[in-house]
Amino acid sequence: MASLPAAWNWTAGAEGAGAGANLSEALAAGAAAGVAEAAWLPLLAQASNLSASSSTPGLLATSPEPSQPRANLTNQFVQPSWRIALWSLAYSVVVAVAVFGNLIVIWIILAHKRMRTVTNYFLVNLAFSDASMAAFNTLVNFIYALHSEWYFGANYCRFQNFFPITAVFASIYSMTAIAVDRYMAIIDPLKPRLSATATKIVIGSIWILAFLLAFPQCLYSKTKVMPGRTLCYVQWPDGSKQHFTYHVIVIILVYCFPLLVMGITYTIVGITLWGGEIPGDTCDKYHEQLKAKRKVVKMMIIVVVTFAICWLPYHIYFILTAIYLELNRWKYIQQVYLASFWLAMSSTMYNPIIYCCLNKRFRAGFKRAFRWCPFIEVSSYDELELKATRFHPTRQSSLYTVTRMESVTVVFDPSDSVNAKSSQKKRATPRDPSSNSCSRRNSKSASTTSSFISSPYTSVDECP
Repeated sequence: MASLPAAWNWTAGAEGAGAGANLSEALAAGAAAGVAEAAWLPLLAQASNLSASSSTPGLLATSPEPSQPRANLTNQFVQPSWRIALWSLAYSVVVAVAVFGNLIVIWIILAHKRMRTVTNYFLVNLAFSDASMAAFNTLVNFIYALHSEWYFGANYCRFQNFFPITAVFASIYSMTAIAVDRYMAIIDPLKPRLSATATKIVIGSIWILAFLLAFPQCLYSKTKVMPGRTLCYVQWPDGSKQHFTYHVIVIILVYCFPLLVMGITYTIVGITLWGGEIPGDTCDKYHEQLKAKRKVVKMMIIVVVTFAICWLPYHIYFILTAIYLELNRWKYIQQVYLASFWLAMSSTMYNPIIYCCLNKRFRAGFKRAFRWCPFIEVSSYDELELKATRFHPTRQSSLYTVTRMESVTVVFDPSDSVNAKSSQKKRATPRDPSSNSCSRRNSKSASTTSSFISSPYTSVDECP
């Protein structure tokens, strides 16, 4: 799972860990990133003449180093230099794109008032958690998976086992909050939207729940100095069964359940937006708003589907290697782990690319961020996309606002009271149910307001 407990990542085999072929096999059994420490620590103890402390169950006391020369050990997980170089390049690309891309997303939203919407506040939280995961977790786990040696100390071992669950929880529940917000805005548009304060409370609650879920990983994290290496792992009090149960719960909470919620909400929203026209609201402005909402929902569906695809192989890998321990001795299991882990971590770098490709405001923001490049040109239209002021007189839906503004324009029209009265009578006349567009007279009576509201720089509900 996203916790990436370091004990799962020991894919470098048996080099330098102890004595003889038995130790090599023992480490190979635990080397393939999925075997709980309780299952293989006894093997280590037996193979390298370690003795378990009777006063402290589960902790191992080291005995003198075995006399077997280290050169006689074999390691089925040793990789050639060219393969290590390719994996290093692949992981470095993920880290660079994820960190810089998500930081630019955060800058675009926080530095431009027009971008500070409810949806975008959740996108800031999503970008922060993705950038943090890439910066603090990806390379460290990759190095540990390659070398089977923990270089980073006891405190970072706790952080390394604790933070990834926290970050992934924050990421996927930010997506879930966006899905619920979009659902409320489209299915029940007359209800007030979340305020900035309420949005911050929701984000804070997400992080608190994430900390609580990940806390056991921090509590039971251990570092152990073995003959020839230092290990970092999570030592559960009740052993491998408790380990497996915890991570199944984590998979349900940070993968299955939120994806189920988002699947239901986006299905209902999709049926509403793409299933047909809403009777009575068929003027040009309505169609513009419908297209804008479809674009936002489409973008977020792609984000969610990308996350689900990227993390699915990693979850399958964990479950299979935890149930079928013999898979951990398979010759190519290290490559399978590195590939599934890379795909899971790559989920942190796709979102900025998706925003840039599918949203014109984010695209304008990325152009501004990279305007120093000779082949990037920022047009006046791009500047207006980020600088124009959003028209937001009420918290009601944009559809309601347009109707309200039209009526105000008609009632207070000082030019001709007779025309105003006739316009009001025409507005009160029931609309033909078979009509597919606003009448010309209605459009003319509200021409001033419609031209203002329909400006691409003053839309009320086009988010982000």
